[in-house]
Amino acid sequence: MNQLQLNNGVTMPQLGFGVFQIDDLIQCEQSVLDALQTGYRLIDTAACYGNEQAVGKAIAKSGIAREDIFISSKVWIQDAGYEQTMASFQKTLDNLQTDYLDLYLIHMPYGDYFGSWRAMQDLYQAGKIRAIGVCNFLPDRLVDLIESFDIVPAVNQIELHPFSQRREVQALMAKYRISPMAWAPFAEGQHHLFTDSTLTAIGDQYHKTPAQVTLRWLMQSGIIAIPKSVHLARIRQNFAVDDFHLTEGDMQQINALDTGKPLILDIATCKEAYRLHNLTFVQ
Repeated sequence: MNQLQLNNGVTMPQLGFGVFQIDDLIQCEQSVLDALQTGYRLIDTAACYGNEQAVGKAIAKSGIAREDIFISSKVWIQDAGYEQTMASFQKTLDNLQTDYLDLYLIHMPYGDYFGSWRAMQDLYQAGKIRAIGVCNFLPDRLVDLIESFDIVPAVNQIELHPFSQRREVQALMAKYRISPMAWAPFAEGQHHLFTDSTLTAIGDQYHKTPAQVTLRWLMQSGIIAIPKSVHLARIRQNFAVDDFHLTEGDMQQINALDTGKPLILDIATCKEAYRLHNLTFVQ
């Protein structure tokens, strides 16, 4: 599996496994174990997903050395701020049964995320985190954070898929060598991604599915992807994207699918802000 070098020199797998909305903890544990046995070495979770413990159990059961697995998690809105982030981070370590994280992210640009970033910088400098970054930061918030602190985020995890390519924020991220990480790489099935005629036609050339074509497009675009599935066959299928290469013409066709706007979460208009602020979780 291809490795991508972050702006601080740390390398991470470009294709990983996400666990968002896998609420059944037994199912989550089995899915992560299946992913690790398939060959995935990047596992992405978050405090607010409520399944960090299941992820930790799967990693322990896998028998794979901790240093061979790249673990990413996130601090949620209700724990924004310095002390709160420090406490949340320790709970995350306990849940995952580890003494360090490979990547730790601010989940949303709400609340006292400056305080969270200060805590994350301290944890990074103390060797408790190998890289720090953010999620869902648009250009204005991203520039503000960069200009206010010493450490530039290594990653910005955003909604990114063929129908929402986020070219403005990607251009800014390229300037600072911030790696894009795509959540919902399949657009949660919106715009009929799994049966899209363009993706299907491209896939037919290589005997690949639209989902595999999408992941290949993301990889060739230098984007980290974290597809999710609870089905072993799909987990394996999503991993099988290293044995073909899209042509420049294929890439241009997929680039043309961009709608120029997010389909799932519109941070710019803050339509979800009040609902997100009111969500709680148990770590």
